[in-house]
Amino acid sequence: MQQFVRVRGVAAPLPLANVDTDMIIPASFMKALTRDGLGAHLFEALRFATDGSERDDFILNRPACRDAQILIADRNFGCGSSREHAVWALDDFGIRCVIAPSFGDIFANNARKNGLLLIRLPEALCERLRGEIALAQFAPVEVDLEAQEIRLASGEVMAFAVDPDDRRVLMEGLDDIGRTLRHEDAIARFETAA
Repeated sequence: MQQFVRVRGVAAPLPLANVDTDMIIPASFMKALTRDGLGAHLFEALRFATDGSERDDFILNRPACRDAQILIADRNFGCGSSREHAVWALDDFGIRCVIAPSFGDIFANNARKNGLLLIRLPEALCERLRGEIALAQFAPVEVDLEAQEIRLASGEVMAFAVDPDDRRVLMEGLDDIGRTLRHEDAIARFETAA
C-alpha cells in the first residue's frame, strides 16, 4: 500500500449527498480481478452519456480537474454495498483523499485498508471549502496528514483530526498483511512454542 504523508494537487468539488458505491463504480465493472483500469469507469454514469461521450458538466471532465487528487464531497459518501472496487476505482483514477461530512462505514474501512485518506469535516465547512476551491480556479491544495492540516492556495489552513491508528497505518503504508508482518517474530515464537 502506498504511504500517505501529504499530497498537493487539485481538489474537485463534488456536492452530491449519498454517493453510493454503485455510483462510484457500477456493478458491471466488478468482474475485474485487479485494480488496474477501474479509474476509467469511476463515476461512469455521471462522467459519460449513454453514447459514451463525456458529459462536459461533470467536474472530473473539466480540464482543470481531470487530474484531481482530492475530492470535496457531501455527506454519506461511499454508502451502499461493501464493494472494495469503489476504493480501487478512486485510487486508479488518482484520488488520494476524500473530504466529506460523513462516509459509509464499510467504505471507510476499505479506504483505510487501501491507503485512501478520508477526512471528516462539518457539512458547512465542506460546502465553504467547495466554494473556495472553485473561486481559486482549482489552484492546488495541500493535505498534510502528518500535521493534520489542509492548506488552501489563499494561505488559509484548516485543521482536521484522523483516528490515530488510521493515521499511523496510512503514514506507514501498512495494509492488513503489512501490519501482521510487523509481528512476524512474535508469530514465529508462538508457532515454535505450540
